[in-house]
Amino acid sequence: MAYGIVPQIMPAFAGISVFRWDINIRESTVLGLVGAGGIGLQLSASLNILAWPQVTVILIAILATVLVSEWVSAKVRHAII
Repeated sequence: MAYGIVPQIMPAFAGISVFRWDINIRESTVLGLVGAGGIGLQLSASLNILAWPQVTVILIAILATVLVSEWVSAKVRHAII
């Protein structure tokens, strides 16, 4: 099993895991906007009080996090293939 099956499924498993991790980062912001907590909740609160500088910082943080996760995801996928 360790030498026959696991080597065959590891590339697919790693690819799916990285893809799911990338999706979870994006979903966390959306869930926070509807009240689940996290950075999306902070973004919603800042929008409600019209704190535009704080909204800008939060959006830049979200963008940076997504860009880093995309870069890591691409590197892992490239290493698998």
